[in-house]
Amino acid sequence: MANLTDKHSLNEVESTQLLLKNQVCFSLYSASNAMTRAYRPLLNELDLTYSQYLTMMVIWEKSGINVKDLGHDLHLDSGTLTPLLKRLETKGFITRKRSSEDERIRLVFLTNQGAELKNKALSVPNSMFCKSKLEIEELQQLKASCDKLLANLQN
Repeated sequence: MANLTDKHSLNEVESTQLLLKNQVCFSLYSASNAMTRAYRPLLNELDLTYSQYLTMMVIWEKSGINVKDLGHDLHLDSGTLTPLLKRLETKGFITRKRSSEDERIRLVFLTNQGAELKNKALSVPNSMFCKSKLEIEELQQLKASCDKLLANLQN
């Protein structure tokens, strides 16, 4: 009889592992979706999607970056990145050129319009900080935990 009770207890423990409310991945997924939705009205004013905004953040920092390095920084493959860059180029925010040293390498440069966009985007981080209703220390800790989780999962 004790054996049956032990199996029953084990099944209860195993079952709780499959409850959606107990999944870290679901909390991350839901928070990520909510974060993207919270950015949407701010980015609509800039004529950017969330993915385009992230891409522009890297280009604002590293104008002249090669596409491979840009993809690495954003954790995106070229199949996802290429159409994204084409849309940003069509909007006039960036320009893509072949490297003069190696024609196989494509470089991404900020245009004047893209630089002006950076000035318009300066209010976005603070707006998102206010929307989060978290203390700066909490956000820093959350970012550090997410960065550590990403590093662990990539290994």
